[in-house]
Amino acid sequence: MKLGRRQVLAAGALLAAHSWAPVAAESRQRRDHSRRIKALIAAMTLAEKLGQMTQIPGGRQKALNSKLDSAMLDRVRRGEIGSFLHVAGAAPLKKLQKVAVEESRLGIPLLFAMDVIHGYRTILPVPLALAASWDVQLAEEAARVAAEEAWAAGLHWTFTPMVDVARDPRWGRIVEGAGEDPYLSSRMAEAQVRGFQTDDLGDGVRVMACAKHFVGYGAVAAGRDYDSADLSDRTLHEVYLPPFAAAQRAGVGSMMTAFNDIGGVPMTANEGLVRGLLRQGWGYQGLVVSDWNAVKELVNHGVAATPAEAAALALRAGVDMEMASTEYAEHLGEAVRQDPGLEPLIDQAVERILAAKARLGLFDEPYGFGSRRGDDSPSARHRASARRAAQRSIVLLRNENALLPLAPGKRVALIGALADDDSSPLGSWRGRGDVNDVVTLRKALPDAEFVPGVRPRSDDRSGIPAAVEAAKRADVVLLVVGEDYDYTGEARSYSQIGLPGPQQALIDAVRATGKPIVAILMNGRPLALESALRGIPAVLETWFLGIESGPAIVDVLTGKVSPGGRLPIGFPRTTGQVPMPYAHYPTGRPADPDLKNDTSRYHDVDIGALFPFGHGLGYAPFEYSGLAVTPGTVDAGGSAEVSVTVANMGRVAADEVVQLYIRAPVPGVSRPVKELRGFTRLTLQSGERRRVAFTLDPQQFAYWSPDGWSYPGGTVELMVGTSSEDIRMRANLEVRGGFTSPAPGTPAASIETLVTIA
Repeated sequence: MKLGRRQVLAAGALLAAHSWAPVAAESRQRRDHSRRIKALIAAMTLAEKLGQMTQIPGGRQKALNSKLDSAMLDRVRRGEIGSFLHVAGAAPLKKLQKVAVEESRLGIPLLFAMDVIHGYRTILPVPLALAASWDVQLAEEAARVAAEEAWAAGLHWTFTPMVDVARDPRWGRIVEGAGEDPYLSSRMAEAQVRGFQTDDLGDGVRVMACAKHFVGYGAVAAGRDYDSADLSDRTLHEVYLPPFAAAQRAGVGSMMTAFNDIGGVPMTANEGLVRGLLRQGWGYQGLVVSDWNAVKELVNHGVAATPAEAAALALRAGVDMEMASTEYAEHLGEAVRQDPGLEPLIDQAVERILAAKARLGLFDEPYGFGSRRGDDSPSARHRASARRAAQRSIVLLRNENALLPLAPGKRVALIGALADDDSSPLGSWRGRGDVNDVVTLRKALPDAEFVPGVRPRSDDRSGIPAAVEAAKRADVVLLVVGEDYDYTGEARSYSQIGLPGPQQALIDAVRATGKPIVAILMNGRPLALESALRGIPAVLETWFLGIESGPAIVDVLTGKVSPGGRLPIGFPRTTGQVPMPYAHYPTGRPADPDLKNDTSRYHDVDIGALFPFGHGLGYAPFEYSGLAVTPGTVDAGGSAEVSVTVANMGRVAADEVVQLYIRAPVPGVSRPVKELRGFTRLTLQSGERRRVAFTLDPQQFAYWSPDGWSYPGGTVELMVGTSSEDIRMRANLEVRGGFTSPAPGTPAASIETLVTIA
């Protein structure tokens, strides 16, 4: 329907009369919000509605804004585009917004989006590294730094956090998430949403977050990106859905559907999970966007024969906005002509898109974002944040004979090309990060003798002899090995996750000198390194730590900072072991070291992970004592406090991550051998002791059943320790009476455990 000028003016007057008042009560804000959007939808043509549902790349990742030509601006004037991605810069985006607001028929502002994953200009540790901090406040602060710079660049929306639980390190996108555990992933998801959006998404410096990829993307077959995920209903609800539930409760403004299918139904067309569970079951009313070209790719999946069918399937599923491809804009009109019943679903999608814009305050202040160019050099304050985040993300995996921290006055050989790589610390999805801002390990250790040795992506071994000679001259060798940044990220799956290139030969040659070696790992995924690390007394996992990578590593090496990170996913001994989650189900024949017995294990490798989930060391030992459960018996509706005393028995201040695991047996149902249900990271001075208390709700013991979340009551085993394998103390809790929460309910692993420290 084409409106006359009088009708358009009348609609505009109604919208102006019902703009949000910033100081209005919450109920008034909701009423005005709803009326404004309904008036706009009533004034829009079908083509304009489909335009709002279309997000177009305004450039490329390495050439932002490069597609914003005159033809693109004309599309904006005609209302054919509702959002842009791959754009940035306060000045160009304000000009683009001016075209939408002042030159289009209805003046609807645009949404500007970009992958600001772990920093915009100030690049911080990659998400997997931040998860290794086990510090939710740190994750929130890192997101705040990224939000401030993205907002300054005129951006409204970022496609993070990635909350996919990932248990197969062959999957390259594991670098973008929080690892293998749904409870840890839930806490990191909430923290990042708070950091990006703040308490009020409509006021101040803020960027709308996006929880992705709904759902099961971390479970793709054999770790192959874009592949199928074959999940049981119980695993889906207990492992992969909890972080999305946590993000929703944190108020995340948008979610993105995943590329994968579950049970043959691609998530972009999965009406049961998106419109059913997410929308109707959980009541989520935020914006849902597809992944890149995912609507178009429904034809490749074989579930749609034509672009019009693909567009209709995605719309019915509950996908509001299409990213990159244009099936909605070009073919959804055809689908509506064939099935007029789709038109109300279009109105619902447009309503949610406009609600997101209103929530961001774009109708009131369409030019309110962008206080500077957004590509200025990192500030001193943000550099300090980056350094602190990097320090707290480092994990000490091995430290035999207390080789670390390094004793003063030692002659140090720094060997390995990654030590001088100023690109890899930026990781994948590096925003507008600049290699010139990176302080590498070589720059941070100018007094060490540096030899590159070999490179991960080269077969050239000619540098090994020089590395050996440098090692012979040194008192201690810092051997930097791993993968460069481009081994992980989207479409970066690998069938083997050992050391690439001739790095193993370099290790063998340097190890043969007999000099003490500190292996410094730089990588975006767990690596299979049992053979590579054999006989090496100290191992430091440093991931990709951002622009302050070098100084942070030196702080730990020298003892200025005691390492306190813990692994968010276990490290396998060999690639053939993966996936190998710590929270596995028991078997009738559990693994036995004696190979004469037929048990659940491999014959050619030792049992278990090389470094298990939650593992990490520091420069001081900690003692656990006095585990208590109060009360020892609770009703299904009650709560119990699990408390323990933790003491620093070393000579220096150090961090400990106290971890609480449960095992809640259910008659007739096999349950994981242990599940994380609480943690806290605390700093204790030498000789200091603190009492740590976790408050547990029986809802956290529930398992998924066809009837919803259930627990029959009984004995719950509680385990407190410093990793999933290093359990220091155990106790039991009795739960009287069972319960069943009707589906869909609240996923048990998404519920936060209250932690108090005295």
